[in-house]
Amino acid sequence: MAKTMSIPSAEGGLTRYLEEIRRFPMLEPQEEYMLAKSWREHGDRDAAHKLVTSHLRLVAKIAMGYRGYGLPISEVISEGNVGLMQAVKRFEPEKGFRLATYAMWWIRASIQEYILRSWSLVKMGTTAAQKKLFFNLRKAKSQISAFDEGDLKPDQVAQIATKLGVSEQEVVDMNRRLSGDASLNAPIREDSEGGEWQDWLVDDSLDQEEQLAETEELDNRRSALAGALSVLNERERRIFEARRLSEDPMTLEDLAAEFGVSRERVRQIEVRAFEKVQKAVMDRMRASVGGPEDEVSLPANGKEPRAPAKVSGKMSAGKAAPAPV
Repeated sequence: MAKTMSIPSAEGGLTRYLEEIRRFPMLEPQEEYMLAKSWREHGDRDAAHKLVTSHLRLVAKIAMGYRGYGLPISEVISEGNVGLMQAVKRFEPEKGFRLATYAMWWIRASIQEYILRSWSLVKMGTTAAQKKLFFNLRKAKSQISAFDEGDLKPDQVAQIATKLGVSEQEVVDMNRRLSGDASLNAPIREDSEGGEWQDWLVDDSLDQEEQLAETEELDNRRSALAGALSVLNERERRIFEARRLSEDPMTLEDLAAEFGVSRERVRQIEVRAFEKVQKAVMDRMRASVGGPEDEVSLPANGKEPRAPAKVSGKMSAGKAAPAPV
């Protein structure tokens, strides 16, 4: 199918484009019918080109209705032209209606899909109701005289939600999306005395010194744990790692079958191994930092060691984090 005219992006170029497409003549019903038949039955590209160019004004008119979405109008018109060409390709003149009536649906669908793709960064909804809300919210607001910036009033939200068949929360969310992005550098007050919005943002992350101290402490605990495992014999280490350090801990039944002992015996070995490792870790930590005898929590089920609890004394075996039975 023949290509449509290219659309300059500059405002002056767009004006010239709109003037040029007015030069293409409108088609009489019979002429349109014969051109459509020639294209459909014989693949006449000249006939298709005349059908397209004679409806470029229709595309421009429809595209102008979508100027409020912050997108270049030249691109909106281009997408509408794509829809027009799809309409001409599928148009069946024998059904008795004019090409303009049929093409307007393709033009709008193509433009709306382009707008939705362009708004994908805000995760625009794709259900039929959400699309309807997206493209009809401005019209619905104007009908109830909701011209103020910012959030809608509760009664306005309820009225629009009922009219468009969506939830009130969807109306609130969509209205905020269509209100545009706000700059963090914008002043809170017009007199600029209140500072900027970014001044009120709270950074909950650790500063560099705290991050470094936390990383060093974690490395020390990992090193202490690795060294403490050396106090275990082969069977104790196998059971301890399978039950306490594995991402997918083994059950007592599986380990009992592996070593040919009872479930209770495996549990006893696990508890004893935990106590031995805990004592070895505490000894190594005290030797390395020379601090008080803080309780050291060992990892359970593959998790990293927790920070020491701020209580003194030793942990009993019964307080260990349980592994699956």
